Amino acid sequence: MANLGVRLTPRLRLEPIGPRHAADLLALYRDPAVAEWYGRWTWTEVERETARMARLWRSDGVHKWMAYDRVTGLCIGRGGLSRAVVDGQARLELGWVLHGRFWGRGYATEIGRAGLTYAADVLDTDEVVSFTETGNRRSRAVMERLGFRHARDFLLGGEGFSLYTCVGSGSARS
Repeated sequence: MANLGVRLTPRLRLEPIGPRHAADLLALYRDPAVAEWYGRWTWTEVERETARMARLWRSDGVHKWMAYDRVTGLCIGRGGLSRAVVDGQARLELGWVLHGRFWGRGYATEIGRAGLTYAADVLDTDEVVSFTETGNRRSRAVMERLGFRHARDFLLGGEGFSLYTCVGSGSARS
């Protein structure tokens, strides 16, 4: 993948997810704070998922990044953009997942800003959506800090989700 999609933020190195990130992704999904939202993952599922993400990076030029601390090299989490069908429409979706010990330190906002910049500068689009479970107040607060506005609530698999939209993502880069 060369350096396709690698981005640096003030504190993070964001690397396009591929098979070499499988162990870090599995550790993230097994973090008790994350597993509450993402369920239980196996090694085989994570291998399949990282291979899928790598294929999408090659074919679409976009998908999620693994986020590493630029100084220590610690895995902080994963996040960024992906193409997804959200509430019945093909959209560019921004999301993040962080190890619980890194919550509340601004990393999700930093990843989100990088994603919005990538959407505008590389993908030449200003419309991005983000969604989370209705009760996930932390993620909803990040979305609002990034300039997203609540569009509406919807059901996905019988669960309530809140859909946020951001148009003109340049405002989130400051």
